[in-house]
Amino acid sequence: MGLTLYWHPQCQTCRKTKKWLDDQQVSYELLHIVKTPPSRKKLQEIYQKSGLELMNFISTKTKKYREMGIKDQIKTATDQEILDLLSSDGMLLKKPILTDGEKVLIGFNEEELKKFAAFSNVAN
Repeated sequence: MGLTLYWHPQCQTCRKTKKWLDDQQVSYELLHIVKTPPSRKKLQEIYQKSGLELMNFISTKTKKYREMGIKDQIKTATDQEILDLLSSDGMLLKKPILTDGEKVLIGFNEEELKKFAAFSNVAN
């Protein structure tokens, strides 16, 4: 399976990740996280394979996060309820999300991207 980059074009970190992948000539499928958010099933799969806490997937700096009062909702919500919420709106997800179907990387970290690309064996 190849790499998939869930991104938002207005997100500086997303653009930085995309540029790094392009500069390294790494092939990937580009998906607009708002127009084509991961399905509930796909998001659960990404979460489970990431080894990260579910809270790491929540974008706490968005207007929507504040407007919807998600900070208070997640205090008592189950993982399933949080996944339902996150899959309902791509703006609620921390960006970018890079996955090869086995590993998951959230955000931009050049050293982690190098390891990820090497592990995924996706460099052209």
